[in-house]
Amino acid sequence: MESSNGGGWRMVMVLYVAVSMVGSGWCSKFDELVQPSWATDHVIYEGELLKLKLDNSSGAGFVSKSKYLYGKVTAELKLVEGDSAGTVTAFYMSSDWVNHNEFDFEFLGNRTGEPYLVQTNLYINGVGDREQRMDLWFDPTADFHAYSILWNPRQVVFLVDDTPIRVFSNHENRGVAFPRDQPMGVYSSIWNADDWATEGGRVKTDWSHAPFVATFRGLRIDGCEWAPEAGAPAELRRCGGSGWGKEGRYWWKEKAMEALSVHQSHQLIWARANHLVYDYCNDPGRFATHPPECGK
Repeated sequence: MESSNGGGWRMVMVLYVAVSMVGSGWCSKFDELVQPSWATDHVIYEGELLKLKLDNSSGAGFVSKSKYLYGKVTAELKLVEGDSAGTVTAFYMSSDWVNHNEFDFEFLGNRTGEPYLVQTNLYINGVGDREQRMDLWFDPTADFHAYSILWNPRQVVFLVDDTPIRVFSNHENRGVAFPRDQPMGVYSSIWNADDWATEGGRVKTDWSHAPFVATFRGLRIDGCEWAPEAGAPAELRRCGGSGWGKEGRYWWKEKAMEALSVHQSHQLIWARANHLVYDYCNDPGRFATHPPECGK
């Protein structure tokens, strides 16, 4: 079980132990939760590890067997070691509607000795272009670290080892779109993106270092599992309309989860002050009009 920071997360972990939750705990058998989404021969199971491999023939990916409306997903991940320039490893949630919602962790590879950059992004009703990039306060290729996405009616939070690095709050009352009402699957993939991933595409993938391997040690999905046979209105009521459901208490919608705790707010300020390298909110070259959610 993951460590906790702040009173809010400690309460969450107590609730997780005390009641029968929707979704799953840490999963050592990945095939209970996910299945390959493409290039099955590049998806490798090794005991409690799942590896995604990229070579000059293909990348690879997996997808959850179920979809969820609200919740928290966490993956323990060790990124590609050595020269990973040109590669991207992604861990994300996405719906499959035309105007889809999506929450992205994208890990941008780099030349040996240069730091990885972590790009987060959100698509809401099919509109993205909300990228932020950070470096990390550790070497993500040396050991496993936990990357999480929390999604509830009030906020989307990206966390690294339970430290929040980005918050997207619900400001629908101010005319800002917020992701809701679309069930989302959990995905991961690795692919070649040397047209943009490393130094804007100036550094290309060196295939002599292939295969490039991203390794997962754990996956946890706590969420309201979407039952398509029940129909969208019924599932929206069950997963979105109440803090209670027949499967148990939806802890990700508790009052304490509607905003960061004081400790988490301090963590967020520290992470962004020391590690943020790009924020679309501060890029007038891309956005002549300031994005409406920025600064709110």
